[in-house]
Amino acid sequence: MLLGGCATLPPGTQRSPRDPWERMNRATYKLNDKIDKAVLRPVARTYHRVTPQFMQTGFRNFMSNLSYPVTMVNDLLQGQFRPFLNDTGRLIVNTTLGIGGLFDAATVAGLDKNDRDFGQTLGKWGLKSGPYVVLPFLGPSDVRDAVGKVGDEVSDPRFYIKNKWWNWGLWGAGAIDARAQLLPADAALDSAYDPYAFMRNVYLQHRDFKVNGGQSTQQQDEQEQKLFDEASQDTDTPAKPAAAPPAPPDKPPPEKPQ
Repeated sequence: MLLGGCATLPPGTQRSPRDPWERMNRATYKLNDKIDKAVLRPVARTYHRVTPQFMQTGFRNFMSNLSYPVTMVNDLLQGQFRPFLNDTGRLIVNTTLGIGGLFDAATVAGLDKNDRDFGQTLGKWGLKSGPYVVLPFLGPSDVRDAVGKVGDEVSDPRFYIKNKWWNWGLWGAGAIDARAQLLPADAALDSAYDPYAFMRNVYLQHRDFKVNGGQSTQQQDEQEQKLFDEASQDTDTPAKPAAAPPAPPDKPPPEKPQ
């Protein structure tokens, strides 16, 4: 709260109705950004540079397969029974033929990969997203997704690993690999006029898409574009003089009497 009181908004910034806690969020974002640039980004770059690509892919497949029960649980909670059978098949195939998930044999077999989480499930159930919030160390979220992270955590098999060395080791390695996947986006984020707003908009649009296929975002974009076009016409286009009324038609000459 003290950090939020000290945070200031960039000049000319308009408050977003979905971000009523912007001052506090900006302070948390600055803290996360400093940690990222000082620790996570250099470690992720080193990992990406020195680790062979096939090892990165294998580890990524392993971690995805290990946490795939989260997707399966949310399949059932959303009433997606056919995807649940597909995802069950993926888990079985990748765990066996894929050697514990190191190889994505299920995709080769034609089993599509799904991505569902408990925050998305709450949205499917009709729960509103609530205000945007930046979580310390975890990054962008909203109130609904913050609650959903608890559900994802308890449905992840890693939650039940009692050995703290394995648990924290998997968590740390997974965080480094996840950060390495985001390295291509660093240039766009660093070049943004307001990186905080850029990150917020990308996150909210992505979550809107996952919950309802992006319909609300598309409608909002269309409305904003319409307002922008109207404003541009009002300010940029000079007013045209009123057209003169059309001249009355010539009267025909009177007919001569026979």
